[in-house]
Amino acid sequence: MIKTRKGEVIVTNEKQNQLLGKLYGTAGGRMALKVLTRPFISKMAGAFMDSPLSVPLIKPFIRKSGIDMSEYEKKRYWSYNAFFTRKIKPGMRPVDMSPDALISPCDSKLTIYRIDKKSIFRIKGSRYSLRDLLKNDFLARRYEGGWCMIFRLEVNDYHRYCYIDGGIKTENTRIKGKLHTVNPIALKRYNIYKRNSREYTLIHTYHFGDVVQMEVGAMLVGRIFNLHGSGGICKGVEKGMFEFGGSTIVLLFEKDRVMPDKDILKNTAENYETVVKYGEKIGTAI
Repeated sequence: MIKTRKGEVIVTNEKQNQLLGKLYGTAGGRMALKVLTRPFISKMAGAFMDSPLSVPLIKPFIRKSGIDMSEYEKKRYWSYNAFFTRKIKPGMRPVDMSPDALISPCDSKLTIYRIDKKSIFRIKGSRYSLRDLLKNDFLARRYEGGWCMIFRLEVNDYHRYCYIDGGIKTENTRIKGKLHTVNPIALKRYNIYKRNSREYTLIHTYHFGDVVQMEVGAMLVGRIFNLHGSGGICKGVEKGMFEFGGSTIVLLFEKDRVMPDKDILKNTAENYETVVKYGEKIGTAI
């Protein structure tokens, strides 16, 4: 379930949720996932979404999703991915530039959790510990006692994302996705057979300490395009984009560096996601 910042409960993509429930919750669906998550399927889907053959999908998707195209730069799209990565008009996503304001990096549905040694986070249908997520025990230990923020983007969201603060970033670290065994013992821990490809960087921010920003790709395409390597960054500047597929951004904060807004914490405790927008304040530096 999802809430706005004003407390209104909304329901989105009910048919998509039903389909995912069949894929992840039934034996037949899990067998289908074993095929759908193979690399050659993703390559074929990506080639189609990059081609002019995909253009007829655009207008029906806009109508079905109720996307207000007046918010976006007007142009002709030569492929579905060109439409999917469309740019918003200047001024439509104002960034809160107050030094102590923690902003959302994207349009999304947000949940926030405390991190401890036993924390398990559900991301894109998979369950991860912090060590599973980062594949780096030393880095995972640094964030115990801090916050994990999960920004879930649906297919009708704006799929570009920004830096949450100025500072210095490291190179991007890419972790390839993989299929899990079908052994029943493994199924007791993981309810699907895959982990998603993902990419993260460590950002030495000016106001929030050392922050991990991770982008998690989607099934089928969900390609991640980060625009910069290591070097200086500025708050609110575009960091990258996702191609077709619902995707996720994860932010990790060290202990005693940031205080999330109370309404978002309350919603998470009540099992609601909170709708947030690119550049919107979602917390405060400590």
